[in-house]
Amino acid sequence: MGIEVRPATSFEDVKTMVGPKRPDANVCWCLSYRIPSKQNQALRGTERGELVQQLVAEDPPPGVLAYDGGEVVGWAAVHPRADTSFAGNRRIPYVDDAKVWSVWCIRVRPGYRGTGISHHLLAGAVDMARAYGAPAIEGYPVDNGGRKVDLTMAYVGTRKLFEDAGFTKAADTGSVLNGFPRVLMRLELPPR
Repeated sequence: MGIEVRPATSFEDVKTMVGPKRPDANVCWCLSYRIPSKQNQALRGTERGELVQQLVAEDPPPGVLAYDGGEVVGWAAVHPRADTSFAGNRRIPYVDDAKVWSVWCIRVRPGYRGTGISHHLLAGAVDMARAYGAPAIEGYPVDNGGRKVDLTMAYVGTRKLFEDAGFTKAADTGSVLNGFPRVLMRLELPPR
C-alpha cells in the first residue's frame, strides 16, 4: 500500500510522532513555533500533551500525518503563519501581507527515513493549506548545499526538499540552524 497523508486529527498518532516516551517529560511536542514563547516556556510535564490534544481537536488541526497502511510514519506541522511564533519572529521576514501558511517541522519515524516520506508530508501540508484557502505556503529550511544535516536539526527540512515540491526562495533569513543559513521558501497557491 502507498503512503497516505491526512490531517492530524488523531491525538494518539500525533503523540507517537512528537510525544515523549514519558508523559511528564518536557519535550517540544512540536509547540516551539506553534505557540508564543512565554506560553511554551511555562508549560510543564503533561501540560504540553494536554495542549496538543486540544489543538488536534481544533479546525484546522495542527498538521498532517503520513501513514504506511495503518501505521503512522510521519508528521508535518502546518498552520496559518499568523497563529505561529513566526508571526513575530524578527529573523524570519515577511514577504508580503498575504495570509500565508507555514510548514516548520517534518519528522519521519526511524526505519522509514530515506524512503521519501518527507516529500509526501510536504505535499500533504501544501494540500491542507490549499484546502483551507491559503494563498501561499512558506517553509524555513536550511540551505545546506547538499551537506549532511544533523538528524536532530533536520526537522526544518532542506532547501532541496522544498525546491523538489515546487517552492522557490523568496528571501534570506537571519536564522541559522546547525551552522546552515535558513531560507524562506514559498509556494503560491492560486485558487483552483
